[in-house]
Amino acid sequence: MSQPLKYAVFGAGSWATAIVKMLCENLDEVGWYMRSVYTKEHLLKEQHNPSYLSSVEFKTEQLKLSNDINDIAEWADILIFVIPSAFIHSELEKLTVDISEKTIVSAVKGIMPESGLLVGEHFHDIYHIPFENIAVIAGPCHAEEVALERLSYLTISCADAEKAQTIANALSSDYIKTKISDDIIGTEYAVMLKNIYAIAAGIAHGLGYGDNFQSVLMSNAIREMKRFIKKMHKMKRNINNSAYLGDLLVTGYSTFSRNRMFGNMIGKGYTVKSAQMEMNMVAEGYYATKSAHLLNQKNKKKTRLPIINAVYDVLYENKDPKKVFKKLTDKLD
Repeated sequence: MSQPLKYAVFGAGSWATAIVKMLCENLDEVGWYMRSVYTKEHLLKEQHNPSYLSSVEFKTEQLKLSNDINDIAEWADILIFVIPSAFIHSELEKLTVDISEKTIVSAVKGIMPESGLLVGEHFHDIYHIPFENIAVIAGPCHAEEVALERLSYLTISCADAEKAQTIANALSSDYIKTKISDDIIGTEYAVMLKNIYAIAAGIAHGLGYGDNFQSVLMSNAIREMKRFIKKMHKMKRNINNSAYLGDLLVTGYSTFSRNRMFGNMIGKGYTVKSAQMEMNMVAEGYYATKSAHLLNQKNKKKTRLPIINAVYDVLYENKDPKKVFKKLTDKLD
């Protein structure tokens, strides 16, 4: 009889905490790597993450906690990375154990800013993980609603359908419904892009645009996402599925969306730096905006991306959000 697969989560933010909670519904033991010694010690003593989703209580006997990334990477069979894209490279540099035969799952909502590679591509190129051993977790799913055990949906994408289903089963519960997909590259780009559009939605809200404009913005955003993903990875996909449109809508409209919150602050007059300092969470869309812009610039035939370009101009070119979005309104339909 084969041994059950061991799962481990890398990261200590709200989404990492939510994924550990999901896994604990089905598994006797879950590995959890976190950089902070304080977070680990607090969790062991108080049974909850001190900084994120503190209402979620864990049975610590279910957790294999460690501040040593190699300890957890060696122990687990399925490694779920939930470290913000801006910091994942420096964390991965600590790896000394061979992970080439592990299954890697990316729940990172962005791409590697150092190389412009998708997280899955980075693991393939640097750590020699076969593409069939790489999976992506997509929403629509906010960590805060997982904490409240509100019905949520996940899409697990992997070239190997059997592996995708195995991971989906480990995450499923009464309040988590899962489905699988083979569009690993498309869903990974979608996870990145929806955060940029959420920043756009936030900026618009901060500037005083109402629901009528927001609906036009989101309608244009899904078509822009379709153009971008098709350019990067052409295959048959339904952009209206939950992993694309659903994730975009929840990120663009929800009060839990940190990217929308970040954009809202920018629209209200905060500088990028002051907005980042005000938030205690990482707005992945900030980094994704630059990555998406650069990826499009590298293409000989550029894709039309008026929303991404507008967000880039505000965040990286220091242009006035009011003037940029006034021009954007004439480019939408």
